[in-house]
Amino acid sequence: MNNFNFYSPTYFVFGKERENEAGKFVKRFAGTRVLIHFGSGSVQKSGLLDRVKASLLAENIYFTELGGVVPNPRSGLVYTGIEICKREKIDFILAVGGGSAIDSAKAIAVGALYDGDFWDFYEGKHQAKNALAVATILTISAAGSEGSSGSVITHENGMLKRAYGGDFMRPVFSILNPELTCSLPAYQTACGSTDMMAHVMERYFTNTKDVEITDRLSEAILLTVIKETPKALANPNDYEARANLMWAGMVAHNDTCGVGRDSDWSSHQMEHELSGLYDVAHGAGLAVMFPAWMKYVMNHDIMRFAQFAVRVWGCEMNFQHPEKTALQGIERYEQFMTSIGMPIRFSQLGAKAEDIPILVKTMGLGNRTQGSFVKLTEGDIRKIYELAV
Repeated sequence: MNNFNFYSPTYFVFGKERENEAGKFVKRFAGTRVLIHFGSGSVQKSGLLDRVKASLLAENIYFTELGGVVPNPRSGLVYTGIEICKREKIDFILAVGGGSAIDSAKAIAVGALYDGDFWDFYEGKHQAKNALAVATILTISAAGSEGSSGSVITHENGMLKRAYGGDFMRPVFSILNPELTCSLPAYQTACGSTDMMAHVMERYFTNTKDVEITDRLSEAILLTVIKETPKALANPNDYEARANLMWAGMVAHNDTCGVGRDSDWSSHQMEHELSGLYDVAHGAGLAVMFPAWMKYVMNHDIMRFAQFAVRVWGCEMNFQHPEKTALQGIERYEQFMTSIGMPIRFSQLGAKAEDIPILVKTMGLGNRTQGSFVKLTEGDIRKIYELAV
């Protein structure tokens, strides 16, 4: 196990109707002038936004609003939010929605305290040191942004999708009411579960040895998602299934499963290029890219993939031919994706083989490599995209 530092300061408020306490927690964490940041009309139509505003009014807290966040959140709205924060002297951002609203809020928070272009951080030109306080009211179990340090934004100029993060960007509190996820369409629920599994697997496939504790934690989260997702799809109002998925999504990405071990993130980066070009759901893109990546790199550590197959998917170990066990695990992963309505090939996603050179180019690797489990060159990336076709 590697040396590590782990700092996860988010205060979690979990359970039914806890969104009605938002104002109390904003005050507890010293918010006085709040930007409520949210996405589509669903937050308004459901009455959630009104409940949140009522809780702030009850605590005499000033607020203003900025809606319009879309999946694969855009830089344009971030620029608008930064301008509002500076003009209105905002000191606290309350994101109401899923990962897109939260990621956008984090980008606004870091950009509001910077005199330059917030995109400098996402392009790696500058490193931030602080951000406005961000809190969340989660409506989609998926991205884990309610407990993580990261944010992913798509810039309209070139549709480049890039990530940035730091512990100062972790939410100060997050309200998690599983009831708020019951109205999600089945496709979004399935995309969310796929994203959770990918967050775990990016950490699970590692070169770090003797990490049994985080291996077992990772496997437990994967098994939970595999068990609870079909239940939530069959009965959207199954509170216990929604509750288990909501907490699984948070634990999958606050780095509890990543401490002391190297992580990879190649599949995420390849998916970012897909969703940047085609504007597809992040989870759907991961369902296509992850099995292609696994097939390409599995021989690097065949026993780790065989372990994944046995412990997570219940495959029988073939000690004479462990590669057969590894492949069976990947096949069962693909079968599960199909069973919950996810695509597993380019054509199902609407992606085109002829666009692979564009996907590779916009990743911008050049002579560098991507990933840590296997260091991938541009040529490797191209072959993995081809496997996904």
